[in-house]
Amino acid sequence: MPLNDVPWTRPVTVRLQCGLERTFTVIYDALDFLENEWPLRHGERHDRAVKTCRRALNGIVPAIMAREAFMAACLEAGMPAVMVPPKTITQAAPIRAARIASM
Repeated sequence: MPLNDVPWTRPVTVRLQCGLERTFTVIYDALDFLENEWPLRHGERHDRAVKTCRRALNGIVPAIMAREAFMAACLEAGMPAVMVPPKTITQAAPIRAARIASM
């Protein structure tokens, strides 16, 4: 990962045209995908996503703008974002009030 990379607060998981899913957690990975692995012709949203990701890596725009632009480009190319359920936090069983009183 480059030194100037910027992570997203929430990863983006997209379903590729071949049916596989791929998760992007940082802007540099998304930009690399846009520039080197893009499956279709480059549309308007693709071009905007490339520019926005570069600007976010340079600190000119917030990371959330790059994330939204990347998701829009993926949607334009027929690669929808996949909703990944949030990680659930397991909690210990609650302590009974009587047990607390005896402590």
